[in-house]
Amino acid sequence: EYYPYFLRCSFGGRFYSLEDKWHPDLGEPFGIMHCVQCHCEPQKSRRGKVSGKVNCKNIKQDCPALDCDNPVQLAGHCCKTCLQGNHPLSSNAALSFCRFQAILEELHKSYNDRSYLSSEDVGPGESRTDFVAVLTGLKDSWLPSSSGVARVRFTLTRSSLTFSITYQRMGRPTKIAFLDSDGTPAFEYRVPKGDSDMICGVWKNVAEPLLRQLQSEQMHISMSTGQRDEVEGRIIKHRALFAETFSSILTSEEENSAMGGIAMLTLSDTENNLHFILILQGLIQHRDRDPILVPIRVQLLYRQHILREIRANITSHDPDFAEVLTDLNSRELFWLSRGQLEIAVAAEGQDPRQISGFITGRKSCDTIQSVMSSSDALIPGKTGGVGSAIFNLHDNGTLQYQVQVAGLTNDVVSLTIELKPRRRNKRSVLYDLTPEFSKATGQAIGSWSRLEARHIHMLLQNELFINVATAHSQEGELRGQIKALPYSGLEAPRHELPTPLAGHFVSPPVRTGASGHAWVSVDRHCHLHYEILVAGLSQTDDLTVNARLHGLAEIGELDDSTHMRLLTGFYGSKAQGVLKDISVELLKHLDQGTAFIQVSTKLNPRGEIRGRVCTTLVCSISEEEELEDFLSKDPEELKKDPHTCFFENQYYPHGSSWTPNYDKCFSCICQKRTVICDPVICPALTCSRTIKPEGKCCPICDERKELKDVKAPERVDEHPEGCYFEGDQKMHAPGTTWHPFVPPFGYIKCAVCSCKGSTGEVHCEKVTCPMLTCSHPVRRHPTDCCKVCPQEERTTAALEHSDMMQADSPRYCKFGKNYYHNSDSWHPWVPLFGEMKCINCWCDHGVTKCQRKQCPLLTCSNITRTEGSCCPECLGNVQKSSWTFKCW
Repeated sequence: EYYPYFLRCSFGGRFYSLEDKWHPDLGEPFGIMHCVQCHCEPQKSRRGKVSGKVNCKNIKQDCPALDCDNPVQLAGHCCKTCLQGNHPLSSNAALSFCRFQAILEELHKSYNDRSYLSSEDVGPGESRTDFVAVLTGLKDSWLPSSSGVARVRFTLTRSSLTFSITYQRMGRPTKIAFLDSDGTPAFEYRVPKGDSDMICGVWKNVAEPLLRQLQSEQMHISMSTGQRDEVEGRIIKHRALFAETFSSILTSEEENSAMGGIAMLTLSDTENNLHFILILQGLIQHRDRDPILVPIRVQLLYRQHILREIRANITSHDPDFAEVLTDLNSRELFWLSRGQLEIAVAAEGQDPRQISGFITGRKSCDTIQSVMSSSDALIPGKTGGVGSAIFNLHDNGTLQYQVQVAGLTNDVVSLTIELKPRRRNKRSVLYDLTPEFSKATGQAIGSWSRLEARHIHMLLQNELFINVATAHSQEGELRGQIKALPYSGLEAPRHELPTPLAGHFVSPPVRTGASGHAWVSVDRHCHLHYEILVAGLSQTDDLTVNARLHGLAEIGELDDSTHMRLLTGFYGSKAQGVLKDISVELLKHLDQGTAFIQVSTKLNPRGEIRGRVCTTLVCSISEEEELEDFLSKDPEELKKDPHTCFFENQYYPHGSSWTPNYDKCFSCICQKRTVICDPVICPALTCSRTIKPEGKCCPICDERKELKDVKAPERVDEHPEGCYFEGDQKMHAPGTTWHPFVPPFGYIKCAVCSCKGSTGEVHCEKVTCPMLTCSHPVRRHPTDCCKVCPQEERTTAALEHSDMMQADSPRYCKFGKNYYHNSDSWHPWVPLFGEMKCINCWCDHGVTKCQRKQCPLLTCSNITRTEGSCCPECLGNVQKSSWTFKCW
């Protein structure tokens, strides 16, 4: 039976689909309980609603009885296994498996003990699972086998599977296919052209049955080039992925070898021991059903000189191998950091074969970056400043960096990469970036070429920090952890410095301990891709974070929340997504650098951090404008558009605005099939005499009366036509003022525009609210821009608190554009229909409730309805009736 993806079970901070089975991980000191199996079972309630329930049981009692002398305890298994009956080498195999499992357990314990790891960046209801695949040439194909080897690392988040691919000894692939358990392509990915040996991609919305196959390691991945060079491998889970900091792709020098492998390596936390695990494919040639032991030789080489050598036995059916190279000396560590150490694996015996590869820092599509905030400084503060950095680690151990800072209280005196302090406020500096810092640009761009192997290990395990000290904060005004940002599949330019977000850029500036940065790009379809990271917010603020894109720079700095375009998908300290519905006007602001990313919190709802966004457009605005013009002129095309509005016997495209025929003092906009009409809002006038010109909606000052006693200044020629305002698409007379109309938001009461008659230019500025002397000012209407002092006569008839937005009890209700007190009742007014007299609504402690008038159930055959009546009636005679109730 198929169940939708959102029906899941929660266990230990992870989520599982219905019918999933797993062994629970209880953490240290318990680890994974391999002899306990949990099952996410569907459970139906009395009403038939399906939910997930976790059921766990001990499976050790189900282990079969074995008749061999030396059963083997396989890593990750509860029951022991006979290797091959009474094979004479079974004892050696048992030692090999025990060694393999001991190394994995040691790495897992080391990983769990790290205090800096947390789940803050994982959103609610979200978990990640990592997979790996080794791809080699196909042996059973009629085509010549490939010598190419590829390594793919996957991360499954919800139903999206991102992948990072590196490959050697083959051309750049053109197609990637995911194969289900039957070998049928389930998803194909066309590789874009490029010269990089790294391929990054994402498979979105993986179907539930395929997710189950992925979790049970039944899926394969294949990769092919234009020259019919194809490699394939199985997608598996592996416990070593979490600790890997160095890696190697192992290839053969033979042509058409169809073999290869990968090595996953990591350093011990305290000693210079190099742990490694090998995943081999095609090296062992054995087609029999029964497994055998094969002797192998593992060598660590530097320029063909053997530094270390290990001999061991592995099984033909499970050719993974784990070992530890202890006490690496300083030269070996130096060569490891420079990518000059080589690992070679050879199968000895009748068919000797060898694969090898150079060891480098772990490669992936993730971005190494850091957000520096004053809240995360060793001595936390709230300065409103920001620091942002991105890093790129090369195979030779060189670390390129780009760092930018802004909004600091004083000059930068040091910029350093550091370890976590061993004692309070006791810094441990690894590298000084200060010589590369430019005061003029606020940036430091350069490279660190002397990274040690230990530093690379710590960098890739998120154990390094970057610190910015200023003249006023010698220990550091800003600080941030250098972390890998997982690849998301978005077309964001992560190779470029992101847009810094700081309280310093908010208007007026906010002294906050938070900061952030954002990558923003526009693709060829004019869709906006964004990734936003914030740091220094408290956990309470994290839960109420919103990110908004502000592209209304032409009407000044607005603080009304209705003028912000909301960006969805903010989880914890990270937000990402794609905004597809972008107006031409907003695209122009993005291209001109007059758009802003703003992040608000519960503490600062009008913006806590902000940054100006400028991105190069690769889509054509002119084509967008031509399309809008075409749709607006061709009624037949408008009818086909599902977002078109039909109003007053005319079609209007989405996003358009117009003046309706029924009242010239209204402005209407079309928002995805919905017509919204607002009355023109006239600005308050300060003059004593006003006049209302014919054909105009708002009065103006009668300047002739006001200035009769004032000496007339020199006459300035006024613009003959007045001013044209793009928002309401109307001409405004010289000298007039108005609240701007900006689709799709309507009238902006917190801004006032005026027409300069001499030039025909429109000047808009933010409304300045007057200073108030009362202790409890109120906003009489939620759409008002400024608060006022409450009137003394407003007592029992008004709310307990005059400011409706802050009223606690009894709460008000909002319906349409009207506000109602608790227990008020009314007939709702619906646009295009008018007052609905057959429906009654009332305010119940802040909740609007409505119901249709109760009508009797008629039993007569001749039923009629008179005009103005809510209920039908029997025609000509009176019938018995029973009452029924219907909600609206």
